[in-house]
Amino acid sequence: MKAKIKELLKKRKAIMLAHNYQPPEIQDLADICGDSLELSIKASQTDAEVIVFCGVHFMAETASILSPDKIVLLPRRDAGCPMADMVTAKALKSKLDNLPPMPVVTYVNSPASVKALSTICCTSANALEIVNSLDADELLMVPDRNLARNTAAQTDKKIHAWNGYCPVHDLLTPEAVKKAKELHPDAVFIAHPECRPEVIQLADAALSTSGMIRFAKESKSKAFIIGTEKGMLYPLKQANPGKEFYPASEQMICADMKKISLEDILRSLELMEGQVKVAEEIRLPAMEAVKKMIDLALKKS
Repeated sequence: MKAKIKELLKKRKAIMLAHNYQPPEIQDLADICGDSLELSIKASQTDAEVIVFCGVHFMAETASILSPDKIVLLPRRDAGCPMADMVTAKALKSKLDNLPPMPVVTYVNSPASVKALSTICCTSANALEIVNSLDADELLMVPDRNLARNTAAQTDKKIHAWNGYCPVHDLLTPEAVKKAKELHPDAVFIAHPECRPEVIQLADAALSTSGMIRFAKESKSKAFIIGTEKGMLYPLKQANPGKEFYPASEQMICADMKKISLEDILRSLELMEGQVKVAEEIRLPAMEAVKKMIDLALKKS
């Protein structure tokens, strides 16, 4: 099956992307693994005609936003993101009608239609930098309340938080973290910024998935407790074979991130099934919000 997929990827002039939470056999087969936005940016810089995105729906949308001339395939159309589903364009418009005029900072883990109504996008890694770059003392962050609160704790700006959350990260409690620390007293605790503020307070570092890989590589520590989706342990171990990684909670599993199988990828490539295309009237304003964020990073470098 893997050989067939590789053959079809070549035939279709396709590139296969896998998010860090995907099952090991999919990460092993992918051309590029990483964070969702990082994957879309890298794919947009290739001459591939087709992008096979092994992730969830909003990620495939982002790839379509950045690569409108490429065909984007999501092997399972029902692979969604509960947090992204917690905000809609209609609900955001309604919220803004009840607030004074202010910028909207939208986490990339959101629908394209919501990005299209936003001032600028952010990632879990650059949220604070994006917030501080805005010429406003007050702003709205959507859809992740935990990312908003964790960012608000580091800035003097007033941040209105949308009441959305990642069910996987939100279930991690301080009690579970303390228990993991008791089991592994020498381990460094790294948490994802989508975790609750009281969990972040216990962390040695709060990092995106790619940030976790870099941190573990550069750290002198040999053991780490990982406060994110359990799939992350695989790329961490691959990148750091001499180090130990433990889940902060065995319950941190995203069912949507485990939906795509090798069979789904093969079928998608054979039939060119599962195409995700963002309409131009949504893509252009959404692209503007994403581009502002990317331009800020380029200016910094």
